[in-house]
Amino acid sequence: MTDLDTRPEQAPRRQSPPRRVLAGARNTWRGLTSMRTALVLLFLLAFAAIPGALVPQRSLNAGKVDEYIAARPTLGPLMDKLELFDVFSSFWFTAIYVLLFVSLIGCILPRCIEHGKALRTRPVRAPRNLSRLPHHRRYVADGSPEDTAAIVQAQLRGWRVEKRESNGEVTLSAEKGYLREFGNLVFHISLVLLLAAIALGKLFGYEGNVVVIANDGPGICSTSPAIYDSFRAGNLVDGTGLEPLCVRVEDFKADYLENGQAEQFTSNIEYQAGDDLANNVWKSDVLQVNHPLRVAGDRVYLQGHGYAPTFTVTFPNGETRTETIQWQPTDATTFLSSGVMRIDPPGGLYPDAEDRRKNQIAIEGLFAPTAFFHDKLLSSSFPAMTDPAVAIDIYKGDTGLDTGLPQSLFTLNQEMINQGRLVKQDRINLKPGEASTLSDGTTVRFDGAEEFVNLQVSHDPAQTWVLVFALTMMSGLLVSLVIKRRRVWVRLLADADPRRTVVELGGLARTDQAGWGEEFDNLCERLIADVKTVDANSVNTKNDQEN
Repeated sequence: MTDLDTRPEQAPRRQSPPRRVLAGARNTWRGLTSMRTALVLLFLLAFAAIPGALVPQRSLNAGKVDEYIAARPTLGPLMDKLELFDVFSSFWFTAIYVLLFVSLIGCILPRCIEHGKALRTRPVRAPRNLSRLPHHRRYVADGSPEDTAAIVQAQLRGWRVEKRESNGEVTLSAEKGYLREFGNLVFHISLVLLLAAIALGKLFGYEGNVVVIANDGPGICSTSPAIYDSFRAGNLVDGTGLEPLCVRVEDFKADYLENGQAEQFTSNIEYQAGDDLANNVWKSDVLQVNHPLRVAGDRVYLQGHGYAPTFTVTFPNGETRTETIQWQPTDATTFLSSGVMRIDPPGGLYPDAEDRRKNQIAIEGLFAPTAFFHDKLLSSSFPAMTDPAVAIDIYKGDTGLDTGLPQSLFTLNQEMINQGRLVKQDRINLKPGEASTLSDGTTVRFDGAEEFVNLQVSHDPAQTWVLVFALTMMSGLLVSLVIKRRRVWVRLLADADPRRTVVELGGLARTDQAGWGEEFDNLCERLIADVKTVDANSVNTKNDQEN
């Protein structure tokens, strides 16, 4: 026989590679589907969205992204490789989003299964000694245990009750508050569906911003992304399936306080959508801030406003060109605005294309809705258009209209001015009706200004579901906070006096303990309200005799 002390120590059995892989996968899944991991991923998702608000995004303004990268030759390309200019479509943001979905679904499904089992499970049996529970009451009632149990059970409406009889003893097991876990599950399921709806809305939705001249300007028809000044499309939107919608702005009215603070913006519009496009029927509506037009699955928001000066250029041969173009507000308080206007000479005035290009007219300057002059320097004293004026530089030469390159709406290309391709002809302040005459006989007249509005057209096919799931999520949260899980047991057994029954009640709070003591006392009084009882402490019960 081998001595146990001298028996060689056996090496622990090592798991086979497939078992180790299976164990690792199981542990990874358990960690991923824990509520702690879901909370961490939810925090990471919010944290990962911060660069999307701080850094220009290519989907919103590709030009700004290019300028940002050009201004940071070292950091910019690195940020581009990390997809910081495409945050919401980046691989790392998508990975966090998908992992959050998997974590929440993996966490919710087992809880749904367990809750389903709990709903089918009978209430647990009464503990052997109810007096050890946190809440306990004892009474002596007149009547048999069966009759008393029937009276008590009738008072447990709204509770799941299970009646058990054994050796002359009757017990009632009652539970309520299952709706608490149901509300909790509704909250988490709605959260998952809400995130899914938001994701689908971003995939299949789009958003475009466009400036429209008021007072019966040309309006817009949203049939192509090209009509928008900026356009953000979902990853699965190619721009060919936009909802047809036409809008024209009849007028715009801004109400200001005496100090120039805006009080209300209102715009009367006409629109066509659906069958109205084929029938050429225009419908009227009123746009206000946060009161969009909802039609054809789109929402049209009033985002902002400004002024569009009108200039008429009369060329030496008598032909005229009139343009109205929006200028950019540089002072949000007084709406002092800046911008440019490029005007091409009429055909035939200069037979040679090169001569025509050298005689284009460019106007750059400031517009004041309520003019205030410091000597010859123009500023604005009030945002409403009560006394408009412009301070402009007039250039002649190549404005870049024929280059095919994108041109800024609000500034001239300074490089063209430095190269002498654009030559300044005059600097002048003008009020409506006043004009400047250039050396070749060309006149530039300021005709006044129109107001423009900035409209945002948003299409989100999942917006209704986002609202529905948000409401169900809040409802589930409210239910889970209000409803409390409670358990009550009632044991009834015959007293030494066969005409009496000993009634023991015990209560246990499954979740929130706050207020359960008072609630249990009120419940006990309600349960034995229809039972004639005496003070248990003054009665020598059967249990007391046995003890």
